[in-house]
Amino acid sequence: KGTIHLFRKSQRSLVGKLTHEFRLVAADRRSWKILLFGAINLICIGFLLMWCSSTNSIALTAYTYLTIFDLFSLVTCLISYWVMMKKPSPVYSFGFERFEVLAVFASTVLAQLGALFILKESAERFLEQPEIHTGRLLVGTFVALFFNLFTMLSIKNKPFAYVSEAASTSWLQEHVADLSRSICGIIPGLSSIFLPRMNPFVLIDIAGALALCITYMLIEINNYFAVDTASAIAIALMTFGTMYPMSVYSGKVLLQTTPPHVIGQLDKLLREVSTLDGVLEVRNEHFWTLGFGTLAGSVHVRIRRDANEQMVLAHVTNRLYTLVSTLTVQIFKDDWIRPTLSSVPIANNILNLSDHHIIPMPSLKAADSLNPVTSTPAKPSSPPPEFSFNTPGKNVSPVILLNTQTKPYGLGFNHGSAPYSSVLNQGLGIPGMGTAQGFRTGFANAPSRYGTNARGQPRP
Repeated sequence: KGTIHLFRKSQRSLVGKLTHEFRLVAADRRSWKILLFGAINLICIGFLLMWCSSTNSIALTAYTYLTIFDLFSLVTCLISYWVMMKKPSPVYSFGFERFEVLAVFASTVLAQLGALFILKESAERFLEQPEIHTGRLLVGTFVALFFNLFTMLSIKNKPFAYVSEAASTSWLQEHVADLSRSICGIIPGLSSIFLPRMNPFVLIDIAGALALCITYMLIEINNYFAVDTASAIAIALMTFGTMYPMSVYSGKVLLQTTPPHVIGQLDKLLREVSTLDGVLEVRNEHFWTLGFGTLAGSVHVRIRRDANEQMVLAHVTNRLYTLVSTLTVQIFKDDWIRPTLSSVPIANNILNLSDHHIIPMPSLKAADSLNPVTSTPAKPSSPPPEFSFNTPGKNVSPVILLNTQTKPYGLGFNHGSAPYSSVLNQGLGIPGMGTAQGFRTGFANAPSRYGTNARGQPRP
């Protein structure tokens, strides 16, 4: 017997759990680089926010939000390292890959919320445009641009790299692609640089810095302060247009939808599975994206009764595993049973008692409460049953066996080769006559006329 502890140890709080998981991630040297960039990012964000306040520029504030988004991307990268360290548990049987999907979705949604906040502030500034100080505007622009590009190109962020390639292109990427085709048409040597799909994060950093540079020049030349608000709106729209396709893609992954680009391949594999030897039907198939680049699925396969379950399971798994890494296959044999109907006519001598006799099966009740002839419970004061000839046994059906030899059964009757009619002529089949209650043959198809009445006429 174990020791009884009066005071159980309290469970770890949420902060304690987060601290424990952070120590687990920090133990890996690969995460030290990310933590270093995160510390530098916080310092850079602090300086940029002070410069935004001193310059009174909302365009620089919108560009600073991209640096805050870089901090979210670094946190997502840490979560990705943590997911690789964790193993599936009974609670999370599919692993922890959906945490990095949730981190990407949260980061992109927060970036869009920041863009909406910039649009709201810009609309208010159009009514009353404040004065913009350009002393640190250009410095803040180049500091933010340098740090953003250095972070994006130095840190290999697997979740965002996959989403940027798998998600649909933004309107900014499409316009830049059209411009690149025009330039490559004039200078073909630049096709290796401009024609491939550009990184959306690098593209938005360069476009935002270009907008701030134009803002600085116009304010310095003409004191046109409204261009700062226009640049803020442009940066906010570019941010929203870049983050929206990524939010849609990661949201579909969280909703466990089937990726559109693999539907055709899945249909082809399912058709191949349905043609395997022993497979009758493939149904209840469901495939969804578990994480970035990981597809999970389940399928029910109905097979023949004589098919080998393990062989069919191996073939089905081998076909689908090329595309579905986490697969659950339910194999069940065919359970469709056709009812057996006898189409053979009954022989003419089936009612001949010389060839067949009836042995009533023993009942679950006491033997003293049953009549030895009819197997029907009999009471001393109750009259005999009226329809005992065509009534089947109350408890069990009688068994018909071939009569190979003549044996007396202790009832005072000669069960020799007497014909069926002579047996009934003794008054056994007429209810209420004689001393017996009726002889039971157990055949539902007995003729409607049997025996004779007292006057010698056939009884209906």
